[in-house]
Amino acid sequence: MGVFVDSLYDAVVDCLKIIPILFLAYLLVSFISHDHSHKFSKFLSKSKGTSVLYASFLGCIPQCGFSSVVADLYSRRKLSLCTLVAIFVATSDEAIPIMISNTNRIVDMLIMIGIKVALALFWGYVIDLIVFLCTFKRKKKPQVELPETHEFHEHHHDCGHIHTDECDDDCGHGDCCVNNVFLDAFNHTFSIVIYIFVATFAINLILGYAGTAALENLLTANVYLQIVFAALIGLIPNCASSVLLVELYMFGSLAFPALIAGLCSGAGVGLVVLLTKNKKHPLQNVGIIVLQYIIGVASGMFLTLFI
Repeated sequence: MGVFVDSLYDAVVDCLKIIPILFLAYLLVSFISHDHSHKFSKFLSKSKGTSVLYASFLGCIPQCGFSSVVADLYSRRKLSLCTLVAIFVATSDEAIPIMISNTNRIVDMLIMIGIKVALALFWGYVIDLIVFLCTFKRKKKPQVELPETHEFHEHHHDCGHIHTDECDDDCGHGDCCVNNVFLDAFNHTFSIVIYIFVATFAINLILGYAGTAALENLLTANVYLQIVFAALIGLIPNCASSVLLVELYMFGSLAFPALIAGLCSGAGVGLVVLLTKNKKHPLQNVGIIVLQYIIGVASGMFLTLFI
């Protein structure tokens, strides 16, 4: 019963801590989506190289507010996949604040940030190149004329901004056009916090009853197994994963390449936002999660050649 109460309490506290960050993040998203000129969205979507660069550095900001913003914008098809991957790889969630609190780890933190920025840039541009090559090959194939469809088109709404997105046959948008950006941000924040609370509560229960001792023993087997399992832990859509990975690293139970693997595969609640906002494309979401895991493992394995 004590574990249940503690898990519930921790889940509530974690949600209360993240509400201001999520609200500010969604306030930014609401402002962008209600921007009549679409300067910000058009700039990021047309300048993929610049967006990957910005995302790689924005992801270094502690916690996962910007990964949530980009995940939401990606679900609205305002940003590209390479930008999403770049900010997911760069995001470290709670790792930076924890390492800052330990003065002996300041150098490790700076090295970690530098490596994650470099990896975010690398993987972002690699994904951009792959998408370009696939699109180029598709364009070279003879095109068959199809009947006119409404899958992607622009919509003018009373709120004044234009949507270019994938619609249902009836082109219904529900409540996507909320004139008040604060109300829009509040609605998004409330819905996401519910999902985060459920996920956090479940994770706390698992860790509370199972404990971390068995997990620590498993991770200390060898560096390659550490990388494989650390990347899986990183996929947990909660700050608990980054906290656990950093704590194991600072206690000497986790190698540095495995730490990088776990932090590269995860994006905090950004994955929750992706799964909830992009729920019309479940296979796409699964593909992105698998891609994140592959990137985490590959990054960790690559670092073993030097560290």
